[in-house]
Amino acid sequence: MRTRLTKEEKDLSKSFDKGEWKSALNGKEAARQYQTYARAQLQKDKRVNIRLSSLDLQGLQRRAMEEGMPYQTLMASILHKFVMGGLVEKRA
Repeated sequence: MRTRLTKEEKDLSKSFDKGEWKSALNGKEAARQYQTYARAQLQKDKRVNIRLSSLDLQGLQRRAMEEGMPYQTLMASILHKFVMGGLVEKRA
């Protein structure tokens, strides 16, 4: 089964086939640029102290062990996902 292309998609395909497109950045340069972006986003530059119940801490440590990571890393990951909208409250 062939997919039908729109006129715009056909024009883009013809243009690409003619060699009218070129990469804005070479692969190594792009990889370096994205690595720089990632480092800047993931840099941990603030320290936080938090009080938890013993049961919550034990649960975090157990889950972190199951995931094969330090519990502080798991906590930071959970907080990051929540802030970015990746974790939502489960309604009962």
